[in-house]
Amino acid sequence: MFENLIINRRSTRKFTDETLTSEEVHKILQAALLAPTAKNGKSWEFVAVDDRSVITQLARCKDSGAIFLETSTLAVAVLGNRTATDTWVEDASISATYMQLQAEDLDIGSCWCHIRDRFLGERHAEDVVREILNIPYEYGVLCIIGFGRKNQERKPNDLSKLTWEKIHINTFFLADCTPSA
Repeated sequence: MFENLIINRRSTRKFTDETLTSEEVHKILQAALLAPTAKNGKSWEFVAVDDRSVITQLARCKDSGAIFLETSTLAVAVLGNRTATDTWVEDASISATYMQLQAEDLDIGSCWCHIRDRFLGERHAEDVVREILNIPYEYGVLCIIGFGRKNQERKPNDLSKLTWEKIHINTFFLADCTPSA
């Protein structure tokens, strides 16, 4: 059931050494290809990496927040053709989400590692990833999703902690619109 899937899906940053089956990888990548895109343009591309040495390089592609990739058994770089459409970020984001939901349905952990507009020192993380994976310049690198067998327990999302105040009906309304002095 979809509701259970989205309640239970939590980011996993610790993975076991057990590899994913080829069928599981196929299903995750298939989910990416099933994701909708603006005007059905399919502006995304994906680089699936299961080579441990390449994954280790990717885990060091930015100053912080990527090291968890090192324990993943599959890393998928999510790209978008910047010259094909101005909606490449949105198209790529939806496909990344589809992969993560498919992984959860298979009881496989995943975590989004943001690359776009991030840095490794003075270098753009996108350029670092582009160099490691031989990605042409016209493709923006949105993120890398790390996948693997879960090696940590995560509690499901707590529905009692949902921020319903973020939902506005018919018009945007803030409860306290008084400017502070």
